[in-house]
Amino acid sequence: MAQENKVQDPAERDSIGKALSRTVRPEHFKSLVRRARACLSERGAEALWREISVRISLMTTGEIQRFRLELPLRRELPAQRAAVFEKSPLISVVVPLYNTPKKFLREMIQSVLRQTYSNLELVLADASDKAHADVEKTVRSFSDRRITYVRLAENKGISGNTNAGFAAAHGDFLALLDHDDVLTPSALFDVVTKINEENADFLYSDEVVLDARLKKALRYHYKPDFSPDSLRGCNYITHLSVFSRELLEKAGGGERAEFDGAQDFDLILRLTEHARHIVHIPKILYWWRSHSASTASGMEAKPYAVQAGARAIAAQLERLGMPGKVTPVEKSPGAYRVQYEITKPGRVSVLIPNKDHVEDLSRCLETLYRFAGWDDLEVIVIENNSEDPETFAYYETAHKQYPACRVVRYEGKFNFSAINNFGAQFATGSHLLLLNNDIEVETPDFVRELLSYSQRDDVGAVGAKLFYPDDTIQHAGVFIGINGSAGHSHKGHPRESAGDMNRLATTQNFCAVTGACLMVKKALYDAVGGLDAENFAVAYNDVDFCLRLWEKGLCNVMTPFACAVHHESKSRGDDTNCGGPRQARYEAERGRFRTRYADLMQRGDPYYNPHLTLLYENYGYR
Repeated sequence: MAQENKVQDPAERDSIGKALSRTVRPEHFKSLVRRARACLSERGAEALWREISVRISLMTTGEIQRFRLELPLRRELPAQRAAVFEKSPLISVVVPLYNTPKKFLREMIQSVLRQTYSNLELVLADASDKAHADVEKTVRSFSDRRITYVRLAENKGISGNTNAGFAAAHGDFLALLDHDDVLTPSALFDVVTKINEENADFLYSDEVVLDARLKKALRYHYKPDFSPDSLRGCNYITHLSVFSRELLEKAGGGERAEFDGAQDFDLILRLTEHARHIVHIPKILYWWRSHSASTASGMEAKPYAVQAGARAIAAQLERLGMPGKVTPVEKSPGAYRVQYEITKPGRVSVLIPNKDHVEDLSRCLETLYRFAGWDDLEVIVIENNSEDPETFAYYETAHKQYPACRVVRYEGKFNFSAINNFGAQFATGSHLLLLNNDIEVETPDFVRELLSYSQRDDVGAVGAKLFYPDDTIQHAGVFIGINGSAGHSHKGHPRESAGDMNRLATTQNFCAVTGACLMVKKALYDAVGGLDAENFAVAYNDVDFCLRLWEKGLCNVMTPFACAVHHESKSRGDDTNCGGPRQARYEAERGRFRTRYADLMQRGDPYYNPHLTLLYENYGYR
């Protein structure tokens, strides 16, 4: 019913984790013991045994069935059933049936009727053909009054059949469930808890893709909180989706047949446009069964669904007045690229701090001008205490070769923030592009691509996807909390990797992007006071800057369709382990960052799922 999210094989990530664990196991042994004791005292012996058995499975079979850890404990079930909420809405779980295999049907129905939250209605809209009369017989074998069975006179397609279910539903909230999938016992309890706590009108959860027998995890979908650009790149929300009836009406009603194959995607896009409050529940509440006839087995089997998804995104762009072109990402079925039209053209001022290293700067300028794809461009090289006469000779050559390139002198000691703030004073553009001198631009229309996002009123900072010279990922967005401060998404993954849930293949929302390549509106840069030169001279200035934009309610964006090689810290070296004053300064700035954003790190980065590790930047599991 919903669209496939192609993700990295969990076994592959666990193998990475196991390889890493071989180097850290001794130093983490005491931590494991402490965690075991805490688990025993806080959650009891059953929870501890689950944790132990899962790890025994990993050691003996190489597989880890993490989804079982999230099932409610037996002792928790009675308390959930007895819970009294201020709001106890009737939730209608709507399921369109079509020739559903008996085993799948029974497991689906049982998973709903066994919910610990009981104020529910299971609406079954059955369009099965005459050869599958056993579907109705199976349904009627359940005598529960909470089942509403609707026998459809004809098969109206997935959208029409779902809409028939909506029409028969009585609930204040509606939940979508595929006829061959399963809800975990506490799914609706967790949903109603969040409805009460956060007054949510659209909710979604994490999910797992299992084999046909519901025994083995094939893929995990550990999702971010609501991310509008990420959603336009890939339907990462899918299951479990729950929404109010009022919201459904605001969004124009039910599903639309013209988007069959991506009908849920179209509905989710419309619902999230109108939602008052969207809540992501970072728990696996939905088991998506993979078999030969399901989209969980792969979007490749249903190319019409890929095209329908592109049309759904294009329809949203039209509704929102955001002209653009939508195309499927060829190597990542279910992923899309949105190319926004430039509706607010403006000059881009590129700020490049530089001290010597003529070869780096020359390559940076040559590739920037070759691939910019945007003519209204000025480059401001901010000279900072160069010593090599060749550098100054090159400045003259560069100005002749690129007339819109000029040099300004910053004569203080090296302070990345202060240097960029100084250069910004000379900018005449409506957008700034902070660019390191060791960046080598690779993709055509590089500046145009960044500008297409920066022009939007809802966007703060825009970053690119950066590679190391060895063709591995250096930067694809920044997550808060990794290694106790911040880290780069998918760092070290191969260049061609699509990443977790297509994160490397599609535009993503993040709390921050790197200042090595960062575009922002000049007015925004000035409004927040630029980079913090006093507290973050070299490190964390870009992350702090982005977080200040994010705290103003703006989206920060990483687009993988603007790519460059970053010869990172080639000109200055690495401050994190060099010793001496530079490392001391780095540690001081790291400490200030941790203090300033302690609350955010305690809550967790909204774009980084709490199931994922904070120890490494490999997008592995905790």
